[in-house]
Amino acid sequence: MSKILDGAALAVSLERVVSLLRRLAPADDVSLTKAAALRTLDVHGPCRLSELAVREGITQPAMTQLVSRLEQDGYAERRSCADDARVVMVHLTAAGADVLSRRRDARARRMSELAEHLSADDRAALAAALPALDRLVTTDPTLPGSTPV
Repeated sequence: MSKILDGAALAVSLERVVSLLRRLAPADDVSLTKAAALRTLDVHGPCRLSELAVREGITQPAMTQLVSRLEQDGYAERRSCADDARVVMVHLTAAGADVLSRRRDARARRMSELAEHLSADDRAALAAALPALDRLVTTDPTLPGSTPV
C-alpha cells in the first residue's frame, strides 16, 4: 500500500534541507545569491542577462548588478552572442566553475559525514528518493529555472 504524499510535510522537510545546505556552505566570499547564479550558468550554459534574472527570480537591474560583481570576482563574463552581436550572453568562467566545484565538494563531504549518523535504512531511503526529487524540481515549466524532464 503506497502512502499519500503530504505536500505540507514535504515542503517543511525540504525547507529544513535547504537551511542545512546554506549552513554547510563554505565560508568564502561567494554569497548564496552569487552561487545560485553561477549554478544556473553551470547547468544551463550561457544565458542572456534577462533569462538569468528570470531563472533566479530576481529583477533585471538586480541581476545586472550581480553579474557585474561576478565579473569583478572573475567568476562570469559577458560576451557577444555569435549569432547576433547585439545580444550579450553571460558565461561561466573557469574560476566560476572552480568555485562551484569547491563549494559542492565541501558540502558533499559534510553531508556524507552527517549521513554516517543515520541508519542504513535511512541512507538507502535518501538514495532512493534522489531521482524523484530531481524530477520534482523539473515538473512545472512555469517556475523560473525549471527545465522539462
